Amino acid sequence: MKNQEIKALNANELKEKLAAEREALQKLKFAHAISPIENPMRLRESKKLIARLHTELHAKTKNA
Repeated sequence: MKNQEIKALNANELKEKLAAEREALQKLKFAHAISPIENPMRLRESKKLIARLHTELHAKTKNA
């Protein structure tokens, strides 16, 4: 998800997307603990996406 797409979302959509990404990250971590996933960089990408979503959500709630 690109930064432009993230900025286009409203606060409620950001909260929903953030919750979904956190759940996906948890599942990825669990799958990686059982057996190594094919592309471990997906963990890092997921964490960065969560950080971007959280940053944009904070900016929108601060300005509102």
